[in-house]
Amino acid sequence: MSNIILSAKNISKSFLKTNSEKLEILKNVSLEIEKQKISMIVGASGAGKSTLLHIISGLDRADSGSVEISSTNIFSLSDDKLSKFRNKHIGFVFQFNHLLPEFDAQENVAIPMMIGGECLAKSKKKAAELLELVGLSERLTHRPSELSGGEAQRVAVARSLANNPDIIFADEPTGNLDSANSTMLHKIIFDLRDQLSATFLIVTHNPDLIKLGDVVFEMKDGKISRQEE
Repeated sequence: MSNIILSAKNISKSFLKTNSEKLEILKNVSLEIEKQKISMIVGASGAGKSTLLHIISGLDRADSGSVEISSTNIFSLSDDKLSKFRNKHIGFVFQFNHLLPEFDAQENVAIPMMIGGECLAKSKKKAAELLELVGLSERLTHRPSELSGGEAQRVAVARSLANNPDIIFADEPTGNLDSANSTMLHKIIFDLRDQLSATFLIVTHNPDLIKLGDVVFEMKDGKISRQEE
């Protein structure tokens, strides 16, 4: 049984500049992500890290290449089927938490489950369990405006786990946090890997987070290389 949860092959992506010149962001990028590990993508600003993350997570489409997640070629799916696949198989954590302000923490975590067809009662029960995992059992009924930045980001992490995803993508998850909250979030991510056998792929500039990764990929000039673990 393969230990590879995601396989991306020959991903290329370019954009047209205002003068109609083509700007190549990704140049035949290939990588494999292993189950139950925390993989990092590092590199200078503009290297293509976030573009790659958006493509291999199904948020954007490549000009060419293929991405398989859990043996499903996501580029072969229609937009509607891809949206459903993301909800069921993929979790997301972004630099900004993107919590819905009109809902409390428990409801924010429950929403992906309800979108997936789960009933309200079961969704809220699971949401409470996930919030306890990230140390927020006392904050279930607090809305985002009543949470600190670190707490809101922990709600976002709990939400990413809602549908037991095959892989969680995180784009600069500590980029908006101070060092104390960053350290706490790092510990939570690694605890989740160990407790839930979760798989993370993280784009980050944070040196403290990078050194904790199981696997580190470096992006440079639109290409990627795997560093030694």
